[in-house]
Amino acid sequence: MIRFDHLRIGLVLASAVGVLACSGGDRPPGEIEGATRSRAHLEGRSARQASARSDLAQRADTSRTLPPKQILFGDLHVHTTYSVDAFLMELPGLGLQGTHTPADACDFARHCAAIDFFSFNDHAENFTPKHWSETKNVVRQCNALAGSPDDPDMITFAGWEWTQSAITAESHWGHKNVIFPGIEDHELPARPISSLPDGEQGLIVKNARRAMPLRWFNPGGWKDYADLGWLLTRLEEIPRCPKGVDSRELPPDCHENAPTPAELYEKLDQWGFESIIIPHGNAWGIYTPSTASWDKSLASPQHDPERQRLIEVMSGHGNSEEFRAWSPAEKQGGELACPAPTPDFLPCCWQAGEIMRGRCGDLPKAECEARVAEARQLALEANVAPRLVFPDTAAEEWLDCDQCRDCFKPAFNFRPRESSQYAMAISDFGERDEAGRPGRFRFGFIASTDDHTARPGTGYKQYERRKMTFSTGLASEWLGLLQQLKMEDPQRPERVDIVSRPVDGDRVASFTFPGGIVATHAERRSRDAVWAALRRREVYGTSGPRILLWFDLVNAPGGRAPMGSEVVLSQGPRFEVRAAGAFEQKPGCSQESVGALSPERLDYLCAGECYNPGDRRHVIAAIEVVRIRPQAFPGEPVEMLIEDPWRRFDCAPDPEGCVVRFEDEEFAASGRDVLYYVRALQQATPAINGENLRTEFDAQGNAVRTNPCYGDYRTPLDDDCLAPAQERAWSSPIFVNQPPASG
Repeated sequence: MIRFDHLRIGLVLASAVGVLACSGGDRPPGEIEGATRSRAHLEGRSARQASARSDLAQRADTSRTLPPKQILFGDLHVHTTYSVDAFLMELPGLGLQGTHTPADACDFARHCAAIDFFSFNDHAENFTPKHWSETKNVVRQCNALAGSPDDPDMITFAGWEWTQSAITAESHWGHKNVIFPGIEDHELPARPISSLPDGEQGLIVKNARRAMPLRWFNPGGWKDYADLGWLLTRLEEIPRCPKGVDSRELPPDCHENAPTPAELYEKLDQWGFESIIIPHGNAWGIYTPSTASWDKSLASPQHDPERQRLIEVMSGHGNSEEFRAWSPAEKQGGELACPAPTPDFLPCCWQAGEIMRGRCGDLPKAECEARVAEARQLALEANVAPRLVFPDTAAEEWLDCDQCRDCFKPAFNFRPRESSQYAMAISDFGERDEAGRPGRFRFGFIASTDDHTARPGTGYKQYERRKMTFSTGLASEWLGLLQQLKMEDPQRPERVDIVSRPVDGDRVASFTFPGGIVATHAERRSRDAVWAALRRREVYGTSGPRILLWFDLVNAPGGRAPMGSEVVLSQGPRFEVRAAGAFEQKPGCSQESVGALSPERLDYLCAGECYNPGDRRHVIAAIEVVRIRPQAFPGEPVEMLIEDPWRRFDCAPDPEGCVVRFEDEEFAASGRDVLYYVRALQQATPAINGENLRTEFDAQGNAVRTNPCYGDYRTPLDDDCLAPAQERAWSSPIFVNQPPASG
């Protein structure tokens, strides 16, 4: 009776509001409020970095003068509510703020996060022509406030996200950000290019349509739902661009698609503008098929080495760096098979069988075993949503299935063959370069946030989990009644409609993080210098803190070579690493930030906390070296080629930083090309979702229970689910090749 009364009251109120409120409409791009950061502020930050750099250089190999580059921090993966999924996350039923505009991103980046550069990357399929125009205008406005182009306080880039996903591993290419150096209309494509198949509106729009009935239970937020409905209708009304026509000759207001990477590269070639394409989130199993791998993406024409020069190893969706030999599904004779659990991995398909076993009750033993096998098979076929073969189960019943237990802040439902390490280890023997080397990925490593609330660079502090991460969900227990799912027969697993791409929203909230940050070694503080550093891969990523990191090949031909370099060497390579921890943060915001924004806007955007460094740095606890020897012949097992860590150096507890030198004595005699990169690990500090599902194990190492950090009312909305974690920085690799064989 209570549920009926609530429904009746909601319908009455909603009807009243619907009569009084105007119909839905467009959301404006917002107004930038904050002014340029002061020169004293910027010069103070530069001086502190130069001091740390000088102190480390005095302890390092200074046989050659180090080039006077500065490290600039940024975020190359930012969404606003022009992305439909970002709009969804802010609906009133989720208890959040409702709107985050492109102008908000400019103010947050400049005065909350105090980063040096960022890019806009709303989903291409969610742009209306007007929104693309407005985004470009905000980019120009944000840059206009930056001061002199030769020394701006912040640099803003334009771009979009090419958001491709598919049900089968063979047709799945993953998500990529497209970023441009220019900001004027004549330097940018007339329209973003999406990845939608013919006749499709995209998964995000489909899910948004499914959420619209929530408006009947949130009458006070009727206008938000009406505005979302307006946007969805407008997107559906945009005509598709004609096929086979040069992108420059298409109408300006049509929706342009490139279903594969090769078609995306072709269209960008037609425009002729320089661009960088950054794959991201590849190991994130919420949309990646269980058997997907990097292999097919390496072969031409699906890889463009001139554009795909970087990869995002860490974001708010977690860490996609690490390879593991286990897999959530196996192929046997062309058919999917469920692997047995191991001490370090529990497949969800296997756990589906165990859940079924627990439901057998008085079923005959043979029938029970048949249903256990059926549950495992249906979970395999469910692909990205195995949990929904038993839609009435609680998240805890699935324990920590399909998760990487020993990875740092791992991506949800981890896909090891889509990890960055796997990508760096494989070779394409169907293509060779001038020196006879097989085709390979040569990615530089970055991190970014993938923030969906127009908050670039959120990882400066671990606070406000539901505003600074993807941890969203229904804000009240009453609304939670809408999520309860029943089964026709609780003793029989159900087939999942994978075409609708359902999401395991409960467990994924334990794998959401404030996100990472990208650092560039730039020759000066300018747009051209940042872009040049990105192009030459002289970049690194961190899990959020602004760790300082240098990684150099000391004995390269012609002198010291920085991270991202590719060299030919006949002797053993010698390396040097210099690292200093991020500054410990003071509470609140600096006077620079407090004076830049009104109290209301500072609270709305920054939630009371800004990047506010103290005088002491966190200690670098260790330097880890990863060595990868790419495949030398077809079918060479990848697990034998990734040495992680190959070397580990514990650092003295010195807040001034850590210097490490090492050499690979095996290189010359090995006859193999090798790449090396390093991780600088800080001392452990409290981190949001630092323990993910907070899994407990028995004496034999089996998972026995979990305590998920829910994004909804089931975890207190003010609980940040903090646990100790070692924040870190990942350098870009240095690629050291053997001399070409004579003849």
